[in-house]
Amino acid sequence: MSEIKLVRIYEHEQPSGYRILVDRLWPRGMSKVNAKLDEWDKQMGPSTELRKWFNHEDEKFSEFKKKYIAELEQNDFTPTFIKTVKEQLKKQDVLFLFGAKNTKHNQAVVLKEYVESKL
Repeated sequence: MSEIKLVRIYEHEQPSGYRILVDRLWPRGMSKVNAKLDEWDKQMGPSTELRKWFNHEDEKFSEFKKKYIAELEQNDFTPTFIKTVKEQLKKQDVLFLFGAKNTKHNQAVVLKEYVESKL
């Protein structure tokens, strides 16, 4: 059974699967060639305002999660994104790639939970 996996884009060892960068900003120092993306769905990342407010501060994570889910609910691209993920999962794992150093408190964690709740 295929699954959604969270992968920091800077990791040297990466699992195989359909590769989607879910950050709004391109990861610093990463070349487009080395990223080997299938998609870059920057519109699935949190708004610039929300991203700057959160600033990867652990104590803000639960509030960030609520605000980000509210954004996802209002995002016109969300249904298309979920459909793409669902289709790819029929064939292979789907990798949500992100640049954040904090692997427990970032938008990819929230997005994975959200998408899985909709599948």
